[in-house]
Amino acid sequence: MTAAVSHVTIRGRVQGVGYRAWLAGEAMRRGLAGWVRNRRDGSVEAVLAGPAATVAEMIEACRRGPASARVEAVDATPVGDDMLGPRHPGERFSVLSTV
Repeated sequence: MTAAVSHVTIRGRVQGVGYRAWLAGEAMRRGLAGWVRNRRDGSVEAVLAGPAATVAEMIEACRRGPASARVEAVDATPVGDDMLGPRHPGERFSVLSTV
């Protein structure tokens, strides 16, 4: 299996609806590494790393999100694994502070 790392930005009504917790739970359930955080512009940003097919499935899931979210756009860009750096020490997947 080919490994993939993607930077994902999700826009719409994605803050205040449990999106970060949902994304973190879904990513961990799928065995992915990475992180997620809110951005001050109202979007949610994430880095997802793992088998390419699993990362692609997670990006598709991000287009739906949790039931209370209203996703308008999902942009995903392949990046290097150096983007995994912001994770909390010892965590495979981290929920980070807003930037």
